[in-house]
Formats: sequence, structure tokens, C-alpha cells
Amino acid sequence: MNSSDLAALKDWFSKYARTFLTDNAEDCRNIDLKIRHTLLVCENAVRIARAESLNDNDNMIAETAALFHDVGRFLQYSRHKTFRDNISVNHGRLGAEILREKNVLGPVPLHEQELIINTVHFHNAFKLPAFEDQKNILFLRLIRDADKLDIWRVFAEYYHGPQKEQASAVALGLPDRPDDYSNAVLSCLYEKKLATLADLKTLNDFKLMQLSWVYDLNFKHSFELLMKRNIIQNIASTLPQTEEITEAVALTEKFVTENSLDSPFTILKQIDNSAIKK
Repeated sequence: MNSSDLAALKDWFSKYARTFLTDNAEDCRNIDLKIRHTLLVCENAVRIARAESLNDNDNMIAETAALFHDVGRFLQYSRHKTFRDNISVNHGRLGAEILREKNVLGPVPLHEQELIINTVHFHNAFKLPAFEDQKNILFLRLIRDADKLDIWRVFAEYYHGPQKEQASAVALGLPDRPDDYSNAVLSCLYEKKLATLADLKTLNDFKLMQLSWVYDLNFKHSFELLMKRNIIQNIASTLPQTEEITEAVALTEKFVTENSLDSPFTILKQIDNSAIKK
């Protein structure tokens, strides 16, 4: 693909997203939230791609995948008035369907179309599918990192912001009991693994789950951005300040600090550099 293709796709996205704006102020807050989120995920994706020294074409593929990663969110919200996949529709799969049905990526080479559509489809999967083409894994991991980095921002602002300015579709509707949290979710931080939605019982559980996402980051620059933006502390400060939570947060911060210096995984080690760096 080329820069003209990318510019045209950005124009399409802007026009498409804005068709979902209504006269309802709450609807507009939720749609604007996703428009801003998309643009910031694009910025994160470009930062990570450049830090990984991807070639110009792959940089544009990464930015395009970021541009459309949440394109299903707009129709999801329009139909169901929620961003909760478990009670509405899988927004990743819906986004992939929209891209195919509307032939949005028509000018882009077919192989690159598939890379982008696969990334959109599976970016929100709990576990990554097995792809023979390692570039699918590259872009999936990159967009998942870029997405998390901005989702953390969204929730940090939600937790600290005035209630009247909060977008209603951000929360999962979990009860906000200030001192209540689940050991099953907290233990995931000690075990360095992702917490699951099925274990969530309170808003504090949701916050703990978000902290567990650090164990699904993939690139050194993602850890660097996470530290620079003070995300862990912003979310942790809204949790009960018990000894066990404080210890779990400290372990999480240590993990982030260590991996900002030496990332444990980079997809580039698994892919022929000649196919990516030119």
C-alpha cells in the first residue's frame, strides 16, 4: 500500500464514524470516545512500529490495522447501546465483516488486506490464533499493545474524572464497592497471568484485571510508554490500599520496569528480518 491509500482510508474512517453521531449527548460522548481512542491507538501503533524498525510499508499496514481495529464498535453501540461484547456482539469479528462487506480495503493488495482484516478480527481475542504467516502475529501483537496502552488511558481518565463527563458505555456495570475485591483476580497479578472477565465481581476486580494486562505486552517500547505515562500508578491509586494489593502492584511495576529495559519477547526474533526490515 502507499501513502495515498492510507490517506483515503483515514478519510473513509472519519466519515463513517461520524455517521453514528446523533442529537443525543450521551450517544455522542460514547462515539467521540471511540473516535479519539482510534486516533490515539494509531499514534501508539506508529510509535511501536518505528521502534521495531519496520519498513515503511509495514508501518502503514500497522497504522491501517490500528485505524480499523475498533470499526465494529460504532455499529455495535448503535444497535446495542453498549461496548460489552459478552451481551451484544464480538466487535472484532463485526469490524472484519464491515471491512469485507463494504470493500473498504479495495485499493490495498490482497495479502495486505488479509493481514489487516485478520488483525481487526482477532485483536480482542483472549488467546491469539495460530497463523502460519508470522506477519499476522506481528501485527496482532503490535495492535494489541497499542490498543491496551490507550485503553489504560481511557479507564484512568474514567476513574479520576468527574462523573458528569464520563462516557456511560466505558464501564461494565459492575458494583462499585470501595473495599471489595476478589482473591481470584488479585492472584493473577501474583501469578503473572491475565485475569478473565468471568472472575469479575466488582469494579475493583475490573481494575485489577486491567493491571494484569501488563503480562500480555510484547514490545520493549510498549513497556517504555506504559512507564512514561504512569498508568499503573494512576489505576492502582483508585484501589483499596491493602497490603496484598500494594504487594501485587509492586510486583507488576517491577515486571514493567524490567521489561522496559529488556523485553522478553519480540516478534522480530521469530520472523526473517529480510521480510520486515528493508
